Amino acid sequence: MPQPPRPLAPPLPAAPAADDEGRYLALQTRDARFDGRFFTGVTSTGIYCRPVCSVRTPRRENCRFFAMAAQAESAGFRPCLRCRPEMAPQSLAWSVQDASGILVQQAVRLLDAPEGWARGSQGPTVARLAERLGVSDRHLRRIFEAALGVSPLQYLQTRRLLTAKQLLTDTPLPITQVALSSGFGSVRRFNAAFAEHYGLNPGQLRKNGSPQGATRTGTLRLAYRPPLDVAALLAFFERRRFLGVEWVEQAGDGAPALRRTVRLPPAVTGSMEVTGWLSARFDTARHQVLLQTSDSLYPVLPVVIARVRAMLDLDAEPGAINAVLHERFPQGDGLRVPGAFDGFELAVRAVLGQQITVAAARTLGQRLVERLGEPIATPWPELTRLFPPPSVLARAEGDVLGQMGIVRQRQAAIVALAQAVDSGALALHAGADVAATTAALCALPGIGDWTAQYIAMRVLRWPDAFPAGDVALHKALGVQGHKNPARAATEASAAWRPWRSYAVLRAWAELPLPGAAAQKPL
Repeated sequence: MPQPPRPLAPPLPAAPAADDEGRYLALQTRDARFDGRFFTGVTSTGIYCRPVCSVRTPRRENCRFFAMAAQAESAGFRPCLRCRPEMAPQSLAWSVQDASGILVQQAVRLLDAPEGWARGSQGPTVARLAERLGVSDRHLRRIFEAALGVSPLQYLQTRRLLTAKQLLTDTPLPITQVALSSGFGSVRRFNAAFAEHYGLNPGQLRKNGSPQGATRTGTLRLAYRPPLDVAALLAFFERRRFLGVEWVEQAGDGAPALRRTVRLPPAVTGSMEVTGWLSARFDTARHQVLLQTSDSLYPVLPVVIARVRAMLDLDAEPGAINAVLHERFPQGDGLRVPGAFDGFELAVRAVLGQQITVAAARTLGQRLVERLGEPIATPWPELTRLFPPPSVLARAEGDVLGQMGIVRQRQAAIVALAQAVDSGALALHAGADVAATTAALCALPGIGDWTAQYIAMRVLRWPDAFPAGDVALHKALGVQGHKNPARAATEASAAWRPWRSYAVLRAWAELPLPGAAAQKPL
């Protein structure tokens, strides 16, 4: 029998009443623009829902509003089995000035990254997290709770449990594998946490959380907030794709999709290298991405989900971004910053694209894939190869790279980059420290500020990255005739903080196709 729900906790410090009235209106209209920006706890049922939930709208006096799922769970509410809060896009206000706000952002980014979810007794603690951020654990706990109303470990526990809930509902993974993939050290701990928070055990959730007779197809649903210009996002990937590694499908009767081969190294999986493929199809009517992967990726699905969300920028908050950028870039409200599934691959692309056209850089990258990439079997003839890993390019000799047409300066940059990543000295993923990583990149031969900022924008997912020296950007902003166009571009960008990465994408989009687009980075 399911356990009785936990008693509801006293309310967190209340938001202004006007804010709650606006949230209730969004709840009544099921406005997808607010998905993930708040959750509604219903006191009469003990359940919390997304704003897009299809159940009958509860009475206003029965609603409590929370900015994060962790806050709702801390208050004693259980996630809705219909709207499934684990599918909602993440939401976090960005700051580039408030020191405490920046520290909380960094802590949340680290807690959100499944790569950092250590298994077993060595799981993350406040002390380890604080040490990585360079502050005391007491200070971190204090500012985290002051900003979000929950402790760092409460936040992490909610993220793990919601990830496990999605795997239980959408995949046929055994419960033991779900527990380990979600960062729990044992099935016993997983079962205990699940029962405590959700009032039922994982097996009951798997039974009760699916329609009668439904089978788990392995299709994971990832929600996003509209507007999202799917055609522009996929066109960006299409112009830069390496044959055999990526395949974009926009035309035809099927839904628009991005498919690619993937590789996850032992440092990410915690055991051995994992390779496979993924398919991300857009369901624009429901504002969702339907993700399917090879069976080989099932044990690391939390990492795959996080990387796909970053690659397609599914957690962007268009409302906040457009409030800053719409006046200058009115045609770009649906544009997202395309990310990367593999940070090392994107960094190599950035090096290849230095001071040459997209078409020329793509040609060089294609040669690299054909010469050094491994073959892989997939369901599609368009996907046949993996991008070469750091261990291979770290040992690449100048003659090999030179025969592909890669000039000596970029040869040295690629080899140095590969050696740094292969040795573990450089981590390229969304949870990495932005300042330290960009400084480490600029210390490598052949990599300057433009390349580091481009990597920060697409790999580190830093919304305020700004490659001030970009020639296409100068042209789009009309500052190419200035004595110092980089300085002029930086001065113009001050009004767009903290969303300058999105301003760069919108500025590039204003350039006419195809001639000017050929100058944009790879």
